[in-house]
Amino acid sequence: MIEAARHDTIGDSAYRHIRDDIIFGQLRPSEKLRLEPLRKRYNVSVTTLREILNRLTSDGLVVAEGQKGFEVASVSDANLWEVAELRLLVEGHAVARSFANGDLDWESQVVAAHHKLHRFEDRMISGDMTAREDWKRADWGFHRALITGCGSKTLMDLHGQLFDKYLRYQILTLAFRGEPGAREHAALLEAAFARDTGKAKEILSTHILGGVEFIINARKEAAAQI
Repeated sequence: MIEAARHDTIGDSAYRHIRDDIIFGQLRPSEKLRLEPLRKRYNVSVTTLREILNRLTSDGLVVAEGQKGFEVASVSDANLWEVAELRLLVEGHAVARSFANGDLDWESQVVAAHHKLHRFEDRMISGDMTAREDWKRADWGFHRALITGCGSKTLMDLHGQLFDKYLRYQILTLAFRGEPGAREHAALLEAAFARDTGKAKEILSTHILGGVEFIINARKEAAAQI
């Protein structure tokens, strides 16, 4: 999820709102984005809305259809694999830099983020699916905390874009891996304390690519029930 700026313009706020609605499935894949209904829904001018949709097109979350307008980007297994592989490369590199540079404040941030995530994972594992959005936000927060020591805004921004695209697939399929995912998060925390970059990258590979397989299987099961 995109981080809120302290001093937002109306356009910035609407951009984040529309972006979150795409990621969290309120605006569905391939849905036509008609300007007048969107203008009323997000309380912005048509000019501002066009700027936002063009920005989201650059983010890869919206597709411009020439003279026909805009629509939410579609989803596919091939795109998910590509997003996951890119996320793995970027997050692995950022984790290595963060482990090398992270200080005590960074460690405290990672611990706090994992504690929050763990509480929501416990709720989800127990069957409380009302915690789904809070769980995913906490998941984002933990992975974000792991790389905050990397020292590169460019790297952080790129990771955020890729994580959001990966997250969108998880939300659309209600994909929650349960205890295996929770164990991998705990192992990442241990790797962070040990500054074990090799172990962290190994866990990330299992975690991210395993998530892809879980999401794809969930999509197939959902399609078979239609």
